[in-house]
Amino acid sequence: MNTITRLAVVFAAVVTAASVQAQTYPEREITMIVPFAAGGPTDTVGRLIAEKMAEDLGQPIVVENVGGAGGTVGAAQAAAAAPDGYTILLYNISMASSAALYKDLPYDTATAFDYVGLITDVPMTVIARKDFEPTDVPSLIAYVKENADTITMGNAGIGGASHLCGILFQQAIDAPIVPVPYKGTGPAMTELLGGQIDMMCDQTTNTAEQIKGGGVKVYAVTSPGRLEILPDVPTTAEAGLEGVSIVVWHGLYTPAGTPAEVNERLSAALQVALADPDVAGRLNELGTAPSPVDDATPAALKARHEAELARWKPIIEAAGVYAN
Repeated sequence: MNTITRLAVVFAAVVTAASVQAQTYPEREITMIVPFAAGGPTDTVGRLIAEKMAEDLGQPIVVENVGGAGGTVGAAQAAAAAPDGYTILLYNISMASSAALYKDLPYDTATAFDYVGLITDVPMTVIARKDFEPTDVPSLIAYVKENADTITMGNAGIGGASHLCGILFQQAIDAPIVPVPYKGTGPAMTELLGGQIDMMCDQTTNTAEQIKGGGVKVYAVTSPGRLEILPDVPTTAEAGLEGVSIVVWHGLYTPAGTPAEVNERLSAALQVALADPDVAGRLNELGTAPSPVDDATPAALKARHEAELARWKPIIEAAGVYAN
């Protein structure tokens, strides 16, 4: 057998093994890495869909929280995992922003992952501790401008969605605020409720219940229109915060090189989960909605991923904020 023939045989064996794996997948427990602390908005979304996807896949999905560095620590762990479908990554808009913020990422954001599908677009809210002095957006802007060097604003770490929203807010009012990074906005919310920090910009999945319960003060939502669950809260555009427009898209990824058939099987399970009435109902309670079936696909997530990489690079460069 000559060299070319041997290579052809080896290649055929590899292709056959991958095909067999995809046909029997999954055969054991799957780990879903959520690169933020437990209790935060991305964790809420992850646990919600993991349960329903597991039912369709016939195998448990265990959520592993790997917080730190705006989600890049968990993303790096996922990128280094075996591309066999047994490690999946639920990441949000920070997947795109981290490419501009971090100069020495241990993975290439554009090539380190394959795509499963979009999950949901979550609006954000500009909130503060409940006893914060400003009562509306105009008074908030004036107060922050006068006290910028003492106002603290929590975030989930450099590159997190809450950090990006904070950048847009500071650009809109042309005043700096003291950032206070955490390993996720779950811990940041705890500090805000306790009065240890002044402000935060975070997703409705983490803030809606606190807003409705009076635990925090809300000034605006970052969506194009008002939210059904918070009808009295103005949009940032209505309130005079032009440019503070952001929704946090969440997507499901696998390590690069995962068989396409495995990604398609995960995508099918994701679509089943997003169509579940319980999932849709819970997301609606949190101010968002499941992605349409056409968006819960590898192609749709790839397109969003690439578009957001292009969007955030100039914004971050203009802000002059870098992580390393």
